[in-house]
Amino acid sequence: MKILHTADWHVGRAIRGRSRADEHRLVLGEIVDIANREKVDLILVAGDLFDVAAPSPEAEEIVYGALLDLADSGAPVVLIAGNHDNPRRLAAVKPLLDRTRRVYTGAFLEGPEDGGVVTLEAAGGQRVRVALFPFLSQQKIVRADELMRDSRAQHGLAYADRSAELVAHLCEGFDDSAVNLLVAHLMVSGAAAGGGEREAHISGDYCVPAVAFTHPALDYVALGHVHRMQPLSAQVSAWYCGSPLQLDFGEGEYECGVLLVEVETGVPAKVRPIPLRSGRRLRTLRGDLGRLEEETSQSGAEYLRIFVDAPPHPGLGEEVRALFPNAVDVRVAQSTEPLVDADHTLERLELRPREIFEEYLKDVGVGDDSLVALFSELLEESYEA
Repeated sequence: MKILHTADWHVGRAIRGRSRADEHRLVLGEIVDIANREKVDLILVAGDLFDVAAPSPEAEEIVYGALLDLADSGAPVVLIAGNHDNPRRLAAVKPLLDRTRRVYTGAFLEGPEDGGVVTLEAAGGQRVRVALFPFLSQQKIVRADELMRDSRAQHGLAYADRSAELVAHLCEGFDDSAVNLLVAHLMVSGAAAGGGEREAHISGDYCVPAVAFTHPALDYVALGHVHRMQPLSAQVSAWYCGSPLQLDFGEGEYECGVLLVEVETGVPAKVRPIPLRSGRRLRTLRGDLGRLEEETSQSGAEYLRIFVDAPPHPGLGEEVRALFPNAVDVRVAQSTEPLVDADHTLERLELRPREIFEEYLKDVGVGDDSLVALFSELLEESYEA
């Protein structure tokens, strides 16, 4: 059977104030086209459909429209909540999605007999069992007395141990009479993470060992949470599919896509990455204005973060944005040395704001009277506000 594995849509994410709704519509449309073209038997969405817990109406329209379009492909859609999703909101729309008879929602962790394992019949009569492991915060899985008493390292170990126990419980009824899958939103030890993920939720406090997925009848583990597409260890058939578009400048080197997984009971899964092209790429440029100007013909539709090697002066940002209309983040690239010692800091407490600003400009090697004048003008406006 063919499975389409996707995750980490993060619909509603903006890039430095610019909406990415149109990109999300296009890239999710690409995923729908892949589902139809490949005639997949099952679609797994491994969490973080939304970017925030209280998404806008526009974000909800995009996500639920995409889910219904995926279900129209004829394949069942199984989704779980990620750490960016609000499980209560997903649970609230679950009765509506259930009416489609093709969209199955795992908002909260539940026991195998209470909805934690979904049993389906795919094309050709193939029986499929899908264990659902939505994101669990440490507070939900580590008891309150341990959180108060034990060290942070002990909290992380307790989280890892209990997560593994929960996975084992969800999979305890699996055998070779069906294709057995686990869809989970969590951080696996050893995975290469970074970019736009919440740092607290990819730290050692939230790591689960890959050995948690070594149940002998488990045929494939569809993971979400880490935005870089990657397999885990050779001991388990488990992959992160990554995000369908680059979400943060820390992800500028990531290749975005979905995974097409061919699964057969008792046979190692065959995984084929399929790239997605609709999202704009994110790129970082560095250099002085002359060097940057040489890059203008190559920037295209990319969103740019630009580090300018030049002394700061009024209008610098506008100069750069005139060259690069898609520059969403312009910064001055300067080496920073320790500015003052403790005695100097005490002396500054007696200075006026303009004098402090002038001292700062001297410390960083910038001499620009127009910058001081602009500071004074803004300071006066703040007093009047």
